Amino acid sequence: MGERIRQQARVPEELEGARLDQVAAQLFPDYSRSRLQSWIKKGQLCADGQVLRPRDKVAAGVVLQLDAELEQETGWQPQAIDLDILFEDDSILVLNKPAGLVVHPAAGHADGTLVNALLAHAPELSQLPRAGIVHRLDMETSGIMVVARTLAAHHHLVAQLQARTVKREYCAVCIGAMTGGGTIEAAIGRHPRHRKKMAVLAVGGKPAVTHYRVTERFAHHTRVTVTLETGRTHQIRVHMAHRHYPLVGDPVYGGRPRIPAGASDQLITALRGFQRQALHAQALGLVHPRSGDTLQFDCPLPEDLLSLLSVLQREDPPNAPDTALY
Repeated sequence: MGERIRQQARVPEELEGARLDQVAAQLFPDYSRSRLQSWIKKGQLCADGQVLRPRDKVAAGVVLQLDAELEQETGWQPQAIDLDILFEDDSILVLNKPAGLVVHPAAGHADGTLVNALLAHAPELSQLPRAGIVHRLDMETSGIMVVARTLAAHHHLVAQLQARTVKREYCAVCIGAMTGGGTIEAAIGRHPRHRKKMAVLAVGGKPAVTHYRVTERFAHHTRVTVTLETGRTHQIRVHMAHRHYPLVGDPVYGGRPRIPAGASDQLITALRGFQRQALHAQALGLVHPRSGDTLQFDCPLPEDLLSLLSVLQREDPPNAPDTALY
């Protein structure tokens, strides 16, 4: 038998008239769309006590009530994939995700994901929302993640994320020489024309706050330490590009590689050869869901990022001639 979940949420004004399954996906984001639709059809997810169909429209102010048993997510299979586990106990699992590993199965990535690896390592995760994953890293972003191992731990971690008390710190290498750090407070939402991209939006985006400080300066690049208050999709990548300091290697928001005029062969090779966004989740701080202890985890930089920084230190020193990028 799975664990019982009982939650409720009120439909906000901006979702007035939307389909019940679409509203449920917004208000209960921990659960997959297919699982929510199944609960609606079984009468386990109601609107003001009424059993509706997934396609029925709901009004603002209606209260959605979820009372269901959390059963195993179908379609996700365990796979023996090595995990770099930094910490593990009965409540949480902290790991170092390598670049190139997709977090959740999706179109184009039906298996070989972090979820598949987690299910092989800890089969009980099959009964948790999204296999216990409470926050994501992009496929090509490396670094530290926390996974809940119980429903109670999952609720606790989600509450910490919503309260913005989880401390997340990233290392990023940006194109351009910054004069100092700062804070970016700009709403992010789906790009109006390119639906696979996110963008800073004047209207309709979700609040997003990014803090960054300069860690190391080069002539044409900057290493920064970034901390997040919010966790929007592609937040760091979008915000830094918005400030005209896109991440090195970012194929979506960085454009073509920008090579400094007069760059050495080694620098050209390093910049053109870095085929992912130069972003690594290097530290995570949280309150343990069961003990209440404050925990801090650190994750060393991966080899590809260390190699890039080594070339920048040698071939793009801060006292190099101030030549333009081309």
